[in-house]
Amino acid sequence: MTDKEKEVMDDDEEMVVVMTDEDGNEYYYREEMIIPVGEEKYALLIGIHEDEDEDEEEHEHGCGCGCEDGDEDVLIAKIVTNDQGEEEYVDPTDEEFDAVQKAYDALMDEEEAKENE
Repeated sequence: MTDKEKEVMDDDEEMVVVMTDEDGNEYYYREEMIIPVGEEKYALLIGIHEDEDEDEEEHEHGCGCGCEDGDEDVLIAKIVTNDQGEEEYVDPTDEEFDAVQKAYDALMDEEEAKENE
């Protein structure tokens, strides 16, 4: 995905991110959590589908959201500040992705340990 914009929509104060691919198709994601890694911040983004409240059978497959695989549409994006001082989401490098995945696993292990106390 090349052109990425962030947009806040007033839906229970959820952060909604609009990702635009090379063909101009827009995909909507909910910011699930921010994962800090060193000095950088990364967002865990979960796909939002217009018909989430409808039966899964009625969902149009081939939409590109990954639903036909039964997988949830999840992205990790690096949060950077552009020249205008606004935050943007960009693809992390492979090394950054690996570091974020390790940080996420550590956070989840910490949460699980707290729940088991």
